[in-house]
Amino acid sequence: MARPSQARLNLAALRHNLAHARNLAPQAKMMAVIKANAYGHGIETIAHALSAHTDAFAVASLEEAAQLRSAGINTPVLLLEGVFEAAELAEVAALDLWLTVANEDQLAWLEEAALSRPLRCWLKVNTGMHRLGIDPQSADACYRRLRASDNSCDTPVLFTHLACADSLASAATGRQLALFDTLCPGAPRSAANSAGLMAWPAAHYQWVRPGYMLYGNSPMLEAHAHAAALRPVMTLASAVIAVRDVATGDAVGYGGTWVATRPSRIATVAIGYGDGYPRQAGNGTPVLVGGQAAHLAGRVSMDMITVDITGLTGIQRGSEVILWGEGLPLDTVARHAGSIGYELTTRMPARTPRVVIADTGGTD
Repeated sequence: MARPSQARLNLAALRHNLAHARNLAPQAKMMAVIKANAYGHGIETIAHALSAHTDAFAVASLEEAAQLRSAGINTPVLLLEGVFEAAELAEVAALDLWLTVANEDQLAWLEEAALSRPLRCWLKVNTGMHRLGIDPQSADACYRRLRASDNSCDTPVLFTHLACADSLASAATGRQLALFDTLCPGAPRSAANSAGLMAWPAAHYQWVRPGYMLYGNSPMLEAHAHAAALRPVMTLASAVIAVRDVATGDAVGYGGTWVATRPSRIATVAIGYGDGYPRQAGNGTPVLVGGQAAHLAGRVSMDMITVDITGLTGIQRGSEVILWGEGLPLDTVARHAGSIGYELTTRMPARTPRVVIADTGGTD
């Protein structure tokens, strides 16, 4: 029998979340962001599930894009960071990828390249994130250069990234959009990430780029009505492999950080930080054991955790344990670990098998 820890993937939920994203911006084209191994879910599995339902994909590296093409994905793919050296442009053309141009060097490389075909280009402009992007005062001139280049086809898309769209209380998004609207009149545009799509209709423009929300998680810092419709795609699950009673005063786990304040029952679960469960998760982190609420008791080990199941009924070796996902929000666990849900899923190692458990429907 295989070790029971696994990341269960509900692809019907994935397609439902994409349909929800489309409903929020019905006039915009959809670019599904599947960088970082589709946020840890498995880039090939996710791309095959969405390829018939999205207008394009976005990834962070040429290697990710090449993996998609090797897997038979012919949907347009945008390289969000562009290329890191001029020599990579030949492969971009060979794979028929879309190219981000985010600085003067990348623009010059494109203008000077001898390519097998012209590329569909996206010009990134910095409107306040201050990571990547052409400076606003240079945007119009760079956009004209892109349009004039024989290596650029169609009409380039102008795009930016929102720094604070996850907070409705922040004025930063309004300032970014106001600046963005003044640049390159008439250019097709894209600004909305998941938070921009959910909470800022003015950011929808011609293209939206949802990522985190596709996997069933809210990007918002505050509760938001549109988050309620999302369904978790990944459920991290395992099973109880031992049950024991401990006396008042007994310490559990490395360092003895959890001490029983009463006679208690402890379940040992076959999952640990080697399987992607966060080591920083402390005593009291919620866990579902046999469908019942329980809490972490003791440090997370590489291969195991221990859970206080005192008062629960019917728990035995083999009882199902849910670490996050269906019935237990990812972001709730992340907060207990001093992290964010994005980090928890993207750190999911290859050791933890991804198992598709639902692959029908999901476009309602």
